[in-house]
Amino acid sequence: MIKKYIDKLFGRRTQVTHKDARPVIHGKDKHGIRRDDISRCARRTCEELQRAGHATFVVGGAVRDLLLGRKPKDFDVATSATPEEVRSVFRRSRIIGRRFQIVHVLCGAETVETSTFRAHFAREPDAENTDEHGRMLSDNVFGTQAEDAMRRDFTVNALFYDPVKEEVWDYVHGMKDLKARKLVMIGDAATRYREDPVRMLRAARLGAKLGLEIDSRTRAPIATHKHLLENVPQARLFEEILKLLLSGNAVECVRVLRELELHHGLLPLLDTALEDPEAGPFAMAALRATDERLAEGKPVSPAFLLAALLWGQVEKNLRRFESEGQATIPALHAAMHEALDVQRDSLAIPRRFDATMKELWLMQPRFLQRGGQRPHRLLEHPRFRAAYDFFALRAASANAPQEAAAWWERFQGVGPDERERMLVSDETGPKKKRRRRRGARKKGAEGTLLPDSQGASEE
Repeated sequence: MIKKYIDKLFGRRTQVTHKDARPVIHGKDKHGIRRDDISRCARRTCEELQRAGHATFVVGGAVRDLLLGRKPKDFDVATSATPEEVRSVFRRSRIIGRRFQIVHVLCGAETVETSTFRAHFAREPDAENTDEHGRMLSDNVFGTQAEDAMRRDFTVNALFYDPVKEEVWDYVHGMKDLKARKLVMIGDAATRYREDPVRMLRAARLGAKLGLEIDSRTRAPIATHKHLLENVPQARLFEEILKLLLSGNAVECVRVLRELELHHGLLPLLDTALEDPEAGPFAMAALRATDERLAEGKPVSPAFLLAALLWGQVEKNLRRFESEGQATIPALHAAMHEALDVQRDSLAIPRRFDATMKELWLMQPRFLQRGGQRPHRLLEHPRFRAAYDFFALRAASANAPQEAAAWWERFQGVGPDERERMLVSDETGPKKKRRRRRGARKKGAEGTLLPDSQGASEE
């Protein structure tokens, strides 16, 4: 009691990871989640583990989304059972992970990720589990349900739902923050950002995706801690950026990123794409198109979106190389490689996306060629549709000729005869010539000999 009074007097925060913290339990009349809202496999996982004597709950984003009236993408389960105990209950399950083991419980085509309650920072941070910046390197210690709640990032992500009793367990006032439409960090925000700088990106993504206002105490330390993102492994950073861009709210996510000044340096592709008056409209159009496709339940291609965000830099490089005298196609190859190399200096795009991105870029000049057999060959290309969508999006953003995009839209929908009539016969640009044997000449009408250059027929 005296310690709490002294802590309050001097403005100290009490330790939020106390293992004996007690939850507020909300009955089904208070939260509105129905048992049937939970997937069959997640319900079965909770029921079987509870029957075996283990505390088990659906946890995290699924509970948050259901409380907001959204449909969760998947359901995660947290339990007091160890991985081996979970494995012994479910015949169709497998233990995965080296750093921290979790169990995949399999029910037909559905997989439920089941993890054991974890303690925060092995209960006490020290030199062994943090680096010199305070970034958490290891938290591989099992703990209580309360500790598991306290180690999570935001209060809205630390809610537990019991599908057997239909109760929501709340250790950190997450229900209150959801009702207030606020995103609040658990514990001291500055400390939590030092533990894991990626939480700053998550704050931007979740705030934008869920329409939540980032709490002032959660927002304030970002300005002085954003440089810590430089210490995060690039693969993990890229994974979080991809989640942001494919969240279904990419336009709003990028707006919040810029508002928090988290895009500078971290994402050269966003620096260039969004701040360049020429490339910016196309980049934003690509983000909006991605959001619209996700809203309609259509598939999206990460490579397509990344290619769109980097196109402005590729185009700048292309103009520079062409001004130095290089032909278009070699210049485009050089421009692509340079743009990707610059991007990889700060945020490495996995090379599995390279082939698709390069194909989309290399096909763009071909949409300006509408004579001979070239349109027919382009139409048969396996990536024609994606490349055409890319070109049409550029045209809609004044980055490519709208007349050419309209021509291709019509060319795809007409029959063979009409396509032949649509072909442009007087295209500008170099034409291929048939080779003639050296010294060969052609006679004119009066028997005069014409120079080879005039007599050669063109394709």
